[in-house]
Amino acid sequence: MTNGQPVVITAWAKPIPTTVKGLQSVNIKTKKIEISLSERSDVCAVPSAAVVGEAVLAIEILNAFQDKFGKDNWKKYLKATIIIKSI
Repeated sequence: MTNGQPVVITAWAKPIPTTVKGLQSVNIKTKKIEISLSERSDVCAVPSAAVVGEAVLAIEILNAFQDKFGKDNWKKYLKATIIIKSI
């Protein structure tokens, strides 16, 4: 619920996993068990996560709007939008 002020959202994400020691894996070409390479991921996922977060937030705001004003009639949407804008 909002009173017309901007909606402020705070989100967290776990870090991208890194592999310190190689893990047991299978070589696709030879079909033999091998140890994978150790790798470190320093990739920043924040820009991508922000886009996904905005999309999810937009969907949830629309769901709340539909719960409030109905999901079956576009005319109700338009009427509700005009009423809200006039307030």
